[in-house]
Amino acid sequence: MAPISRLGMFFFGWHFEGEFPKLRKYVLIGAPHTSNWDFVFMLFAAFILKQDFRWMGKDSIFRFPFGGLARWAGGISIDRSFHDHRVQKMIDTLKEAEDLILVIAPEGTRSKRDQWKTGFYHIALGAGVPVLPCWLDYSRKVGGIGTPYVLTGDKEQDLRFLQNLYRPHWAKYPELYTPPLRDKEPKEAK
Repeated sequence: MAPISRLGMFFFGWHFEGEFPKLRKYVLIGAPHTSNWDFVFMLFAAFILKQDFRWMGKDSIFRFPFGGLARWAGGISIDRSFHDHRVQKMIDTLKEAEDLILVIAPEGTRSKRDQWKTGFYHIALGAGVPVLPCWLDYSRKVGGIGTPYVLTGDKEQDLRFLQNLYRPHWAKYPELYTPPLRDKEPKEAK
């Protein structure tokens, strides 16, 4: 799949910056997430850079006809209608695994929201693994790989660090960009 992925990246004019760390376990944050193309480029990156990613996706994409393909590509089905201790299950999965790169799109949806969902935060903190900020910058056609960040346990401080890293104009659809933290100041009426 790597040759096909390289061809796809070349065709679309994309490249990658940064390197994946030589860590056995971490939570990879994929943001901004405003388009289905984000998933395609993530898969290209996984094949090209020879990374064995696992990612969580809504259960509807694991149904026929694409279910087998989604599982083959590292997908873990999540039923979003139930809050049956998903975070704790992922913490336990990370703790028990010898090697696991868990990809999470903290926005949780391609639609605009007030701020990121914090499941990724609680999973990484609870499992004692760092987060790896990664991004797709559509303005430059670059997939970026950041530096592992060990969460402090001060959620606001950690999310502020991530907020200073990610930029709205990177998104394919900037108007749908969701920031890590909610804006503190109300928007002025125009």
